[in-house]
Amino acid sequence: MDQTDKRILQVLQTDGKLQNNELAQRIGLSASPCLRRVKQLEEDGIIRAYVALVDPAKVNLRLTVFARIWLKSQDPQTVNQFVESIREVPEVVECHLMAGDCDFFLRIVVADLDAYRQFQIHRLNKIPNIQSIKTEIPLQNIKQTTELPIW
Repeated sequence: MDQTDKRILQVLQTDGKLQNNELAQRIGLSASPCLRRVKQLEEDGIIRAYVALVDPAKVNLRLTVFARIWLKSQDPQTVNQFVESIREVPEVVECHLMAGDCDFFLRIVVADLDAYRQFQIHRLNKIPNIQSIKTEIPLQNIKQTTELPIW
């Protein structure tokens, strides 16, 4: 991947709907080589998908919470069962297997605190082999981005 590919990625991260002609103009290439490069980035799996970023508040998902999860055991079967279960839960928008204090770290989006409480009682607590859940509620979102620092 050269600097031109990196520039393509930088531009597409800010506007994934750009037409190829506009993208080519912004990075200083003609349309055909630009399109070839984008297709190659897609084929190589560097560009995984194009998505619409939705404003959570405008779809009544005003609360983001973080939950630290401890499992009863860390054996492969228990971990895999948790992973498969959590993949089916749409409110969980991120799930990370952790090294350190907890086993998993989740980012969860819901309408409000009551919706989170109901989610925890009726969905999260129903997943087998969870020993403990500690919820963190952020007071303010300082920075959130989908752009990777590609230099």
